[in-house]
Formats: sequence, structure tokens, C-alpha cells
Amino acid sequence: MNMLIDSFLKYMRYERNYSDYTVSSYTKDLEQFELYVKENQEGIFDPRNIDGDMVRNWIVHLLNNRIAPASVNRKLSSLKSFFKFLMKQGEISANPLRLINGPKARKSLPYFVRESEMDLLLDGDSFDDTFTSVRNHLILEMLYVTGVRRSELVGITDGDIDFEASVIKVTGKRNKQRLIPFAENLRDLMLAYKELRNRKVLVKEDWFLVRENGEQLSVGIVYHTVKKCLSDVSTLSKRSPHVLRHSFATSMLNNGAELNAVKELLGHSSLASTSVYTHTTFEELKKVYHAHPRAK
Repeated sequence: MNMLIDSFLKYMRYERNYSDYTVSSYTKDLEQFELYVKENQEGIFDPRNIDGDMVRNWIVHLLNNRIAPASVNRKLSSLKSFFKFLMKQGEISANPLRLINGPKARKSLPYFVRESEMDLLLDGDSFDDTFTSVRNHLILEMLYVTGVRRSELVGITDGDIDFEASVIKVTGKRNKQRLIPFAENLRDLMLAYKELRNRKVLVKEDWFLVRENGEQLSVGIVYHTVKKCLSDVSTLSKRSPHVLRHSFATSMLNNGAELNAVKELLGHSSLASTSVYTHTTFEELKKVYHAHPRAK
């Protein structure tokens, strides 16, 4: 890997406190760009010699290889951050991406599970009283009722939960912390899980959600648990933990929550990130309206 790329990734990880997942994405994007440049510059990659034409050719190359516009724009964002870093470090005097625009991508609405489907899943008889089943039930409840990201979920410790005040402290992107309230129903499920966990599992650290061997739950287990359970009630093509985050936001707005309140609960840095869910709820309203006999 190029030394300048390595320096940039260390900066993102240790000075900007970006998550391992984000740094990994930056790494893949920049390594891909480095490989492309080497293939077209006789094996040489020097960011100081990159110009706008090289970047535009790379974008065309990605699109020709059927990389979706949204993915191309994400890769372009990684590249822009890298060259901004080089400008800041004085490695380059002009940013080759200053006039570069990515391909326009069609904005798709977030996938979400309907409230009736979630009620069927969470209140049905899909879960028994074994440790794994009780834990998996709680995973679904916590994701759907709190809207936390899966990385935030697995990072919750026993000390982050205040059962008396009914709030959870979660650590989000860039180590930003926020408090999320929870209701009595979720409180009861969490206490029941904790009591069973303490009887059945030798917990090795302070993690709230653990595996059968007492170790911290992984994001991979959370993903596969959600995907398997949602397959029983939904025909959505996407059945990930993030879909439950979308479902949380959509349900909140459909039931009268204010946009700013949902923004704070989700941990979004800007209102623009949250406002996409207003479009989702509007789509639902349009479906209801078309049921009117005069709308046919």
C-alpha cells in the first residue's frame, strides 16, 4: 500500500475516530483506485501526479464494470477525503477532484417492515425459553424499538443500561454518545434476558449481549439472526438490521413523532439524513389515499 494512503487511513482511524468498518471501506476504495492507476501508469502510483482526467476515466471504468452509481459516488467520496488530507498535509498544491462530479443516482426509499409484520414476529410463537432464542428475540426488539445500529447494539455494556431511569447509553459514529429511552415492555424483556444470561452463561466481560461462550456478540451474528427471522414474516429483498432501523424511524413518524426527535434518537448529524423517512411515510399516505373510491 502507498505510504500516503497508509498515513491517511491512520489519520482517519486515530485522529478522526472513524469506525473499523468505515476505515475498511476507505481502504478498499483507495486500494482499488491505486490498482487502476498502476495499470494505466506503467505500475506507478504517485498521488501528486493524479489529475482530473485520471479520476474521470476511473469513474467511467467503474460504470462500465456495472458498479452502481451509488457505489461509485461512495468510492469518489473516499477519494475526495484522501485528496483533502493531502492538501492539508501540503503534499499537493491543487486538488484534482475539485471539479469532479459523480454520476447521478436514483434515490431509493428505505426498506422497512410493516408494523403488522413486526407484531406477528415479535408477539408470535417463534421463540422458546432457551438462552439463544431469548437473546435473539431481544436483539430484534432492541433494534426495532430503539433504532440503534447493529454496531451500537453489540457495543452496549451492562453499565450502559439504567433500568431505573429506563435509558440506554449508546456509542455511535465518531464515538458520539446519546441516550435512548425504552418502555416497560422492553425493560421486562431485557431484565428477563439478563437473569437467564447470568444463570446460564459465564460472562467474560461487561458486554450486555453475549454468545453462548460468554464472549461479546458479533455484528455478523446479529445480521444473520435478523435476516433469518425477518424471512419468516417479510418478502422484502433486504432483511438486514438496518431495515429494522428504517422500520423504527418510519413507525415513529407514522405515529406522530417530530422529525427532530427522531433525528436525535437515530444519532443523525443532520436533519437531511432523517428527512428521507418523511418520503417513506408519504408513500404510505398515497397508498391509503388511492383506496378512496374517487381516487381510482
